Order: sequence, then structure tokens, then C-alpha cells
Amino acid sequence: MTHPKAQSADIALVLEGTYPYVRGGVSGWINQIIHAYPEHRFAIVFLGSRREDYGDFKYQLPANVVHFEEHFLYANGSSYEEPLARAGDPVGHALVQRLLDALAEDPISAQAMRAFEAVVEQMQPDGSVQLKDFLHSRRAWEVICEHYRRHCSDPSFVDFFWTVRIMHQPLWLLARVAQQLIDVRAVHCASTGYAGLLGGMLAQTRGVPLILSEHGIYTKERKIDLFKSEWIRDNRNIFQRDPTELSYLRQMWIQFFEWIGRYCYQHADPIIALYEANRQRQIADGAPAERTASIPNGIRVERFSPLRAERPAEPPPILCLIGRVVPIKDIKTFIRAMRRMVNQRPDAQGWIAGPEDEDPTYVEECRNLVRSLGLQQHVRFLGMQRVEDLMPKIGLVVLSSISEALPLVLLEGYAAGVPTVATDVGSCRQLVEGLDAEDRALGPSGVVVPIAQPQQLADAALALLGDPVAWQAASRAAVARVERYYTDTLMFDRYRRVYDRALAHAPGVA
Repeated sequence: MTHPKAQSADIALVLEGTYPYVRGGVSGWINQIIHAYPEHRFAIVFLGSRREDYGDFKYQLPANVVHFEEHFLYANGSSYEEPLARAGDPVGHALVQRLLDALAEDPISAQAMRAFEAVVEQMQPDGSVQLKDFLHSRRAWEVICEHYRRHCSDPSFVDFFWTVRIMHQPLWLLARVAQQLIDVRAVHCASTGYAGLLGGMLAQTRGVPLILSEHGIYTKERKIDLFKSEWIRDNRNIFQRDPTELSYLRQMWIQFFEWIGRYCYQHADPIIALYEANRQRQIADGAPAERTASIPNGIRVERFSPLRAERPAEPPPILCLIGRVVPIKDIKTFIRAMRRMVNQRPDAQGWIAGPEDEDPTYVEECRNLVRSLGLQQHVRFLGMQRVEDLMPKIGLVVLSSISEALPLVLLEGYAAGVPTVATDVGSCRQLVEGLDAEDRALGPSGVVVPIAQPQQLADAALALLGDPVAWQAASRAAVARVERYYTDTLMFDRYRRVYDRALAHAPGVA
């Protein structure tokens, strides 16, 4: 596939594991943003794990995407070269040691941040902190051994050694990308993590304005992943292990993502959250409060409003979960809730509409659960569907996730007049019950339930579907809430001001 290339662009979108390879969620929002500003020329910098982890583009690049490049953090080299022993650069070693000392004294201090910035400057291809020294020098080996002896509580030096390598090696790739990227006037990251780290490097080394939009809080989501990741070893035996303590290697990964998130916050202005609770979380994680703002997502209401006239007079007993079939969506809780639903209402149906290619093992577990609960006639896996085709046929949009930001699928349901039952994650309580007194006066647009409680999810759905008056009231509140607070017009106006401000402060602009 031939990708567009250019010498310059207005805005670089730095994206990690999303657009254009993954559909929905953040990717759908990115697609919205690019189309909304045809006057701006966008460059896309995609960061992924390995090339084989991604298929074909799920989106066609718009005409105003003038440049696309992709980089894979854990790509295997095509050939093996026997490494040569290296002494290591003494200047670079001194900078790294200064950073380690500052982190040991106070990892969130200004001194530690300045020390890290000094290392970043020297990670450029012509700097004194080089990847080959990190991989093969005696000085790097001694630093790793000393840290293991002084701090590591995991008895396996081999696992510690390779964790350090895997964790830090991508930093040099990002430093090279930062140096070689085409000229851009501003950078916009859709997360912290490695994308935010690259954005921070571009802001630090080039002086370009950095915009950060966090849909979820990356460090929080990575913690969830790391808590349950099976690839991180815990080598302590039964006598060494305290079940209340995380293994040292998990702690290393969590602290690493917390640190690079703080580095991104240091260089970003503005730092945008989707809703107030996440803005407060950003501040708690190190974002300067005066640079933070909330800009909620918005949808094109006109796309869904005609669907209100197509629904039947009585709400259909169909619960629809629209999303990826992955653990974070907790599809299994939805399936278990359907068992209770069907016990009370034998005509109930549960539809699962979303891609199934991300985690085939989990998909099979979900299908097995449907069979084990005898729900083959009541729970359907629909795969990818046009949301417009679903909305007139369903009674509730159900969200059973264990983590979310501001889910667009709820807003799309609202615009079609479909209420929701959603878990108490992300902005869901704000979307269902309202943010402030004026918003709450519109009434609830559904019901919020605890995470991983299938009985409460089922009971809430039964109550709404069994009371047409309450369902209609929730439907009216849903329509009023999305039309007043969550339109794409409002969102685009706010981001236009963000882009105008950033481009006005770009280097070389008077």
C-alpha cells in the first residue's frame, strides 16, 4: 500500500494502536476530527507493537491527510549482527546516573524531570546516550546489575534484565522519529503512553506546541492491563510472596507509564479530558491544573434523529451491546445478565454488535458461556453492524464495561431516542444522570449499575423495559441531553479554537 508523503504539514496526529488500523472508539473520533477541518493539512504518525499485529486500514485516509508514517516498537530486525563490546560514553553515562539518582530521591520532582529532559536531548542519533551503549556497554551492564542488587525484589535477574531492555529500547526509536519527522507546526496526541512520549520529545526538541487529548486515562488503563497480564512473571516462591503486593516487575511497568505520562503533561498545553472526573485525575497524576480543560465528545445528531420515528410504539425487549468483543467490555457480565433477563422475560434478546478479531480466545470463551447458560436462542453475535440499522430495533443500549471514557455509543443511542443501562465507569454517570443542576433537571436517561453485577444489570433493564412510562421519560431525557450538550458542532467549535491557538504559537509565526 502506498501512503501519502509530504515535506510539511500543519498538525501531526501521533496515534498509538488506533486509527487507521482499528475501527471505533478513539479511531472514530480521530476520523471525525480530520474531516472537520479540511483547511488543515494533517500528518499521521502511527505507533504500533509489531506489524503482524495489524491488518489493513479500517479507514480511508481523507484528502487532507498529506503524510502518513508508521513505526513498530517491537519489530524484529531482519538480520542478526554480532554485538561488539562497548565501554559506553562517559558523558551519557553521567547523565543517566544523574537521572537515576534524581528518580531515587524524588521521582516527581522538577529535578528528576530536568534530568530526564537532558537524557532525551542526548538520545538523538548524534547524542551521547546511544542505544548500542544501552544494549552492549559495560557501563549499562553495571547500572542494571547495581539497580537489581539494590532495589529488585524479584529473584530472577534474567527476567529483570529483559524487562529493562524491552521497556526502554523503544525510547531510542521514538527519539529518531522525533528528529526525522517532517516539519509540522503543531502536534496533537490522542493519549499519553508512547504516543505522548513522542509528542513530548517533539515539543521539547523542536519547540512545537503539543495538544494532548485523553479519552481514557492511559496510565489507568495500562494498570488494568498490567494487573491481569500473564506475560509478566512473578518469580517469588510461596514464602516470599505477599498477596497484597504487586510483583516488582509489574510495579516497574506501572511506574514507567506513570513517568512518561508525567513527561507528556510537562510539555502539553492544553491537556484535554472528556469529562470533569478525568480532568481531576489528570491533575492528580501531575498535569498542571491551569493547562487542563474538558471538551466532551459530540456526535452528528441529525444522523440518528430520523430513527426515532421508526421505532415501535412499545420498547422492544432487545438489549444491544455495541462494542468490541474484548475483556475490558466485560461481555461475560452482559451474557450472564441475559440469563436472568430470559428467566423473567422469555421474549428477551441480547445482541452483541462489534468486531471479534481482536481477542479470538475471549470471543470463544463468550460463545462457550452462551452455550453453557442455554442462551443460544437469545444471545446473538452480530459482528460489525451499521449503528443506524440497529437503533430502531432495540429497546436499550447496554454498556457493561469495566473501563470507559465517554462512550460515543451511548450518545448515538440517545440521538435515536434509545435509553441505556450502563456500568458506573468513565463519564457514564454524567451521561445518564447529568453533570450539574441544569443537566440533571432533564431527568435520567437510563440507569447506572455497578461493575460486574449481572443481576443488577438485568434488574435495571427489566424495570425500564417493563415500564413504558419510565422508558419514554428516559428516552426524552436522552434526546434532550445529547442535543444540548453533546453535538459535534459544539465539539468542533471548541477544537477549532484549540488548533487556532496552537498554530498561532507555532515556531516562526509572528
